[in-house]
Amino acid sequence: MKEESVRIPCGELQLEGLIAVAVGATPARGAVICHPHPQYGGSMYNNVVEAALEAMWQLGMATLRFNFRGVGASGGEYGGGAGEVEDAKAAMRFLLAREGVAGQGAAMLGYSFGAAVAMRAGAELAEVDTIVAIALPIVMGDFSAAGQSGKRIVLIAGDRDDYCPAHALEALARRLGSAAILKLIPGADHFFGGFENRLCGALRELIATR
Repeated sequence: MKEESVRIPCGELQLEGLIAVAVGATPARGAVICHPHPQYGGSMYNNVVEAALEAMWQLGMATLRFNFRGVGASGGEYGGGAGEVEDAKAAMRFLLAREGVAGQGAAMLGYSFGAAVAMRAGAELAEVDTIVAIALPIVMGDFSAAGQSGKRIVLIAGDRDDYCPAHALEALARRLGSAAILKLIPGADHFFGGFENRLCGALRELIATR
């Protein structure tokens, strides 16, 4: 799907993003995708972000990927996590205001640091009904608010992920309760090198099942 470069207002900042909206007879569900840690080279051009994009496009969803504050052409500087949650919320508001995008039933996705952001931002937005956390760094919080939000939560990781150990993710899924769906990809580590297609397929299947 063809993406268009956009500028996303977030308070006094402007964030750069890429939006893709297919013109159809009915409005498309929206999906915002959050990238990995800004201080470790994370950006919207990450391989996992692009695998997630492909999955959303195959489902006919409208997408917005963006750079957090201080990354690429986005204004500002690293916000310690709280600022990035505001970025993600601003990105979702921007996407859902776009012509051709449904105002409800959206998905908030994130990878690694971006997964932690998505868990927090998605829990705070009524328009979001699905949160997808890819390789969620368990040490970044207890994420209880997401479990109490009433939203569907998809947890997905490789079974060789040192930053998101399977046993810890399984424990989190139990704490989150019946709203949580857990998927482990055999052989994949935190970075999903060589497993992008498998990740794409898993995301497509899990998000299509509502």
